[in-house]
This record gives sequence, C-alpha cells and structure tokens, in this order.
Amino acid sequence: MTWNVQELFRRHACEIARALRRRGLSEDVAADLTQDTFLRVLANPPADTVQNHNPRAYLFEVSRNLSINHYRRQVKDPTIDVDGDTMLRIADPSPSVETAVYSRQMLKQVAEALDELPQNTREAFILHRIDGMTVAEVGRKLGLSSTRAWELVHRAYKHLLMRVD
Repeated sequence: MTWNVQELFRRHACEIARALRRRGLSEDVAADLTQDTFLRVLANPPADTVQNHNPRAYLFEVSRNLSINHYRRQVKDPTIDVDGDTMLRIADPSPSVETAVYSRQMLKQVAEALDELPQNTREAFILHRIDGMTVAEVGRKLGLSSTRAWELVHRAYKHLLMRVD
C-alpha cells in the first residue's frame, strides 16, 4: 500500500499540531514536530506487510514519539529563549582568528602582486578599484583615453587573478 503523504498532511496536520499543543508544547515546537512527523513517514513509511493500515493512528503515534523525544532532549539539554538585544550582546561580531589570518595573507599577496605591476597600471587599478573612480575618470586623471584606462585596469585584474589564491 502506498501512502499519499500530501493528502495525509492536508487531512491530519492541523489535528496533529493541536494534539501536540495539548501535550504542553509551544505552537512553534508543535509545528516543527508536525513537519517532522510527516518527514519521518515520508522517509520511512510503514512496511507493506503490516495489516489493517490506519494512517491517522500511525501519524499520531509517530508525533507522540517525537514529542517524547523532544521532552527527553529538553531535560538533558534545556534551551532558553533569548531576546534579540541579549543575543546581540552575546554574539561576537569580530572575525575569527582563522579569518583574520587568512585575510592578512590575502592582503599581503595582493600588495605583492600590485608591486609587480608597472606604475601606470597600478595607479589605474587603485584609482578604479580602491578610490571608486569610473574608467572615464581614471583616464582623465592619468591623461589617457577611456579605452587605454580600461586596458590598464583590465591588465591589473588579470595579473591579480593569476597571482592571488
């Protein structure tokens, strides 16, 4: 027998969530466990050899077992609700040590690669990428045509892509 989980969900999801809330679970947890119930049934439907299929009873049994597991986890490792302000004070916005080291290594590679470029190419790239000038503005500043300024910037990009990991 094949179960139409979509149809079962339409028919029984609200009922299961309501039963979980009556067991003392919050609305959010009940909704999560209801979803988990159907995911569990979708992933592992009952064997075809089982007689007298009662999908509704089976779904309620699965949801009940999931709620028991939830309560057991809460006893072992209780969670607490934290408001947004408290969470911002707890979370550390600074990058990890690994991220900082990696960023320094990347900056060193970029600086070395830029030092390898001819003066005009390096200056065009810095004006465009670091100072935020358009290619036309870079050309005017360096006394070059826009096409030549773009060639210099493009050459710098290609060089950096080849040299930096």
